[in-house]
Amino acid sequence: MTPKVHYLELLPHEFRARLAQRPVGYLPLGTLEWHGEQNPLGSDALISRGLFERAAHELGGIVFPPLFLGPDRARLEPDGRVLHGMDYATVTTPPRQLDGSCYWVSRGLFLQLCEAVLAQAARAGFRCIVADGHGPSRTAWGEYANDWEAQFGLRLVSVFRDLKEVWCSQIDHAARNETSLMMALHPALVDLSQLPTDRSVWPQGVGGEDPRDATAAHGDACLSTCIAALRDHLAALGV
Repeated sequence: MTPKVHYLELLPHEFRARLAQRPVGYLPLGTLEWHGEQNPLGSDALISRGLFERAAHELGGIVFPPLFLGPDRARLEPDGRVLHGMDYATVTTPPRQLDGSCYWVSRGLFLQLCEAVLAQAARAGFRCIVADGHGPSRTAWGEYANDWEAQFGLRLVSVFRDLKEVWCSQIDHAARNETSLMMALHPALVDLSQLPTDRSVWPQGVGGEDPRDATAAHGDACLSTCIAALRDHLAALGV
């Protein structure tokens, strides 16, 4: 029987055992956001949760539920609409509210959410929290990681601060990388047939290498690289 690694599913004795084995928590930073016509709106959370699930099975630790609310850039339009993130990226033409995006909160509120999670994680007995996912959330976490370590007495792992040079998960937006990761983790949720067959037509709201070149094998390779980087970094931290 495959051991349970998700916080939501653990019985108290299972939680105690996993925490004693390795007091590391993984916090997926997800959104409900446009990720191309080919990917589900929850791709950020599905990818980060899936990566952390594999990490927990291989390295130990417990996977927290994803945070689906996150910060992002915002722009007020002349007609009073507010555009967020990919709504006004150069690859979205014309700029517009992309279907399904439902995640934005102010940076201040996001930081408060993170601080609440960290306070409770420390109280529950965790010694280290790894967080990653949605790009602006990743950046905010990394910028405050040093202060939070001092405030909560935890070791934190930030891709933005600690692993930027070696990390290869969620390094584009709905393009080859994220689509390959989704194909590796949740193949039934990806539909490449929704993309234009004409290679001269660029998919809307997609930033990076062409998602029509995505493969599950590439996604698996990226996941393995990230888990190896996490293994080495956690060992260096002594947790």
